[in-house]
Amino acid sequence: MSGVSVASPATQVSLRAGSSGFVRSRVASLGSRRVVEIDARGATDDRSGALAPADGQSMAAAARLARTQRLPVLLRLASSGADLNEGVDALHGWATAATELARCSGVVPVIVIAAGPNVSGPALLLGLADFVVMTADAYAFVVGPRMVEHFTGLPVDRADLGGAETHAVRSGVASFVVATESEADDTAAELLGYLPDSNDSDPPGRACGDPAHRAVPEAFDALPAESGGSYDVRDVLTAVADHGDLLEPHPFWGANLVTAFACFGGRPVGIVANQPQSLAGTLDITASRKGARFVAFCDAFNLPLVTFVDTSGFYPGKDLEWRGMIRYGAQMAFAYARATVPRVNVTLRKSYGGAYIVMDSKTMGNDIALAWPTAEIAVMGAKGAVEILHRSAADDERAELETAYEQRLLNPYIAAERGAIDAVVEPADTRQEICAALEMLAAKRERLPERRHDNAPL
Repeated sequence: MSGVSVASPATQVSLRAGSSGFVRSRVASLGSRRVVEIDARGATDDRSGALAPADGQSMAAAARLARTQRLPVLLRLASSGADLNEGVDALHGWATAATELARCSGVVPVIVIAAGPNVSGPALLLGLADFVVMTADAYAFVVGPRMVEHFTGLPVDRADLGGAETHAVRSGVASFVVATESEADDTAAELLGYLPDSNDSDPPGRACGDPAHRAVPEAFDALPAESGGSYDVRDVLTAVADHGDLLEPHPFWGANLVTAFACFGGRPVGIVANQPQSLAGTLDITASRKGARFVAFCDAFNLPLVTFVDTSGFYPGKDLEWRGMIRYGAQMAFAYARATVPRVNVTLRKSYGGAYIVMDSKTMGNDIALAWPTAEIAVMGAKGAVEILHRSAADDERAELETAYEQRLLNPYIAAERGAIDAVVEPADTRQEICAALEMLAAKRERLPERRHDNAPL
């Protein structure tokens, strides 16, 4: 298995080695980390790799070991579904595996490498993972092309229905898409480099040769001269992060919001940032779902959150409202409001309305709120405010009113006076300020009120 080496005899554990079925599991090393590796690659085409009851039980036993020993799960999955010859017992086996993987959620990281077909029940296991790495030739769907055509009358091929590109761009199932299994191993190892073994421990610190006090004038240079101009927020993120390194899951799904892992002063963090290059950085349903799940993951595994804000609000549209923008937008607020890890917020440019609130505003409970002098924090922009407040004003009057509104309300110093911003900082000092904030918050410990579980607005 490329990229994975067997652990030393003292630590190697094999489960159900004599079991029938094709699933095998062991403790192995991925890069420098120990993982519980579950090899469930039985499929080379749609007629093989069917899960027998013993296969489901083998996956369940390995997931249970990972949870009790507090080791990450690495599941290599390729299966054509439940074995038809086994009847309902095969479904029970799959359900047993799904139950144990679900119990791993928020306890140990679960990473799936999908390097072949995954059909029906096994495809749903991808949805239980924290991150999914798909090879370019892999595909996954709950209902296959034949049934889709039978019920809808529309022909569709495997790639279009559930190929890696489809899951990277449309469904969000694929966190990363790579060419080969070897590259999948490398990606999984890089990802684990930012994560702890379990929720009982902190993410692994790194030796850092990048000075925390390094000035980053290039961060501000990334912004265009026009306040409404577009730019790639990744240019800001790479400028301030250690050595400019980012690992970005879901780069093509919900592209108007960037989620990424990075380090500041050797400390791994999760980054959430509006992306002005896509939909002007506004929040829609997909971005809200993407952001909420990432925030929840970081909170579960003790990763501090650094949020970069540049958004004019939620994307407007009848279709979005009908599809549940209220519920999905609330997911972002819910995730941030319940997060107990250190949280630093940096407002780069625009932060308006409801999107200001859900992007980890001070009222959402962030620990440190910073803003660049270019920041505009208000209910809405000057133009929209004047159109509402002064509908009857002539065109020449509106220009003056907009300027007055900008001077009176659209600057970070007003927000700072009212406690919504802790400090207005020079853009070149952004890295230094974030590193200092994370150092100060390193000992933060917070517990939510005891309850059976919450009820997220799914």
